[in-house]
Amino acid sequence: MGCFGSWAGWIVVAVAALIGAIAFAEPEEKVQIVGTASATLRPDGEPPQTRTVRLPFRWDTTFPGLNGRATYLIALPERPEGGDLLSILVETPGNQAEILLNGTPVASLGILGDPRHDAAKSTYLIPLRAKSIPANYVLEVITTVQRQRAGGLGLVRIGPTEQLTRLHGTHQWIITASTIYAVGFLLMGLLAAGLWVKQRDPLYGCFSLAALSGIPRNIDRGWLDVPVSWPLWGGIIAVTYAIHIALIARFVLFAADKHPKIVLRFLYGGLALVIVLAIASFSLAIPMLWTIAQFILIANNSACVPYIVREAIDKKSPLAWALMVVGVITILAGIRGVLMVRLNLFGGSWITITPHSMFIFVAILGLMVVDRYSRLVKDYKGLNESLKDQVAAREAELRKTFELVERQRQDQAVLLERQRMMREIHDGVGSQLVGLLNVVSQEDPDKMSMEEHVKVALDEMRMAVDSLQDTHSDLGTVLATLRYRVQARLDAAGLRMQWDVESLPSVAVSSQESLQIQRILLEAFTNIIKHAKATTIKVAARAPVNGKVCIEISDDGIGRAQAPSSGVAGRGVENMKWRARSIGAELTIGPGATQGTAVALILDRSGSPDTAPRNA
Repeated sequence: MGCFGSWAGWIVVAVAALIGAIAFAEPEEKVQIVGTASATLRPDGEPPQTRTVRLPFRWDTTFPGLNGRATYLIALPERPEGGDLLSILVETPGNQAEILLNGTPVASLGILGDPRHDAAKSTYLIPLRAKSIPANYVLEVITTVQRQRAGGLGLVRIGPTEQLTRLHGTHQWIITASTIYAVGFLLMGLLAAGLWVKQRDPLYGCFSLAALSGIPRNIDRGWLDVPVSWPLWGGIIAVTYAIHIALIARFVLFAADKHPKIVLRFLYGGLALVIVLAIASFSLAIPMLWTIAQFILIANNSACVPYIVREAIDKKSPLAWALMVVGVITILAGIRGVLMVRLNLFGGSWITITPHSMFIFVAILGLMVVDRYSRLVKDYKGLNESLKDQVAAREAELRKTFELVERQRQDQAVLLERQRMMREIHDGVGSQLVGLLNVVSQEDPDKMSMEEHVKVALDEMRMAVDSLQDTHSDLGTVLATLRYRVQARLDAAGLRMQWDVESLPSVAVSSQESLQIQRILLEAFTNIIKHAKATTIKVAARAPVNGKVCIEISDDGIGRAQAPSSGVAGRGVENMKWRARSIGAELTIGPGATQGTAVALILDRSGSPDTAPRNA
């Protein structure tokens, strides 16, 4: 806020100096001021009056609420031959005028009686192209006047052309300044409107409406030919000006973050009353109603000052101090305008300084909006940096959590594998050792049974070890390993093997599936060796059909119907089916194509992409 306070201070000083220069400027020493005129006044509905009037003459003060026509005869003071060319400067002849010099027209300011033109907004320089003024030189100004339009005639100055040109330029600069103010209001109003659309902050919305409603009054000060006739144009300007003043006061409260309900009711109620008075004043031709309305506007603004003063004292805010100073200047300018311009008191004045003070006020508010927006951007940047730090911290935390979860997952996998190995050892090797123990415990153990239990236990142990190897993740490799394990037993039993798995595609299997497949097939081999009385075993594996792989073991033995009851129909078959279900496979046992028994294990691989043809 330090930068804002510095800028605000310079603006207050610069524009206050401008207001002082406009309000208290003195004429050049060589310039003569004509302060009286012989006037013929013709107000509508009243008899004409001829009398000497004092300049500046205010038509609305003498004939409030009346239109009319006036002719002013001004005897120019005699000036001897001098060194400089002379000119005449006529101030605010209104509202439409024709100027004649010794009966010769020298200027036509609009068309007499045309309510769209207002010559009273400017001053007019009439070069004489002479170095002296002879006696009996008469300036005649003929005017038509519309009620409540500041008609009449201002001061008439005579002097060196160079000096009056500078003075004329000063008056014209007021019109230029009004145009600049209007453009400034437009730009700041649009900026605030854009901010309101993006952020929906009522502070920006209020500022936008306040700035945009101040444009008509400033444009009107330099717009000689207005778009609609008087007094409709006067009513429009009055209403927009009232809205402008009231919303500026409301914006000040927004800026100070003060929202007193009593003051807000007074502010909004006063604005509604002012709008009614303004419309009634210009519709009913009662000028005093608009004067009363302006007093109400001043009271509305004054009600906000204590809250700004308290904010400035309590928080020592440069913004609050700037708003307080400019607010007091604006209120004093408004009081001066009503007393001297509207009521023509204390010598009267043609110049109102309220627009200049209001622009200081709005300029500071505009700087405040820019400052607030800059701080908001800075806060957003700080927030982004904070969020980056928080995200980085969160990522580090998530990374640690992920590492912990990964370790837990690995520990869980190891635990599950240990449990699986314990279960396989218990169910496989353990059960065979228990059977061997039973045989050994007999008085006359059967050597053949003992040998069979040992062989099966070894096979179980080897399959358990094989299931832990990564090389057995392919079905063809699993079958080849099983063939290697049981080939010696088949040879010892005098069984010939036919191997038909060369066209088997690559089919991935897990360690659990590998072990269960080997156990199912090993049980089938064992049953054939024990009970089938076969001479040939055929192992075939067919390529997937509809995503299903079939492994079939068949023999040429006596078949299930003639097999002993303790054979394939016993507990071993149930174990085989249970193992098949545990890996989602299907097991069927039935007669072979010609004789013997056929065991078919069907694996569903319809959802697996790892099925590509291979050569075994």
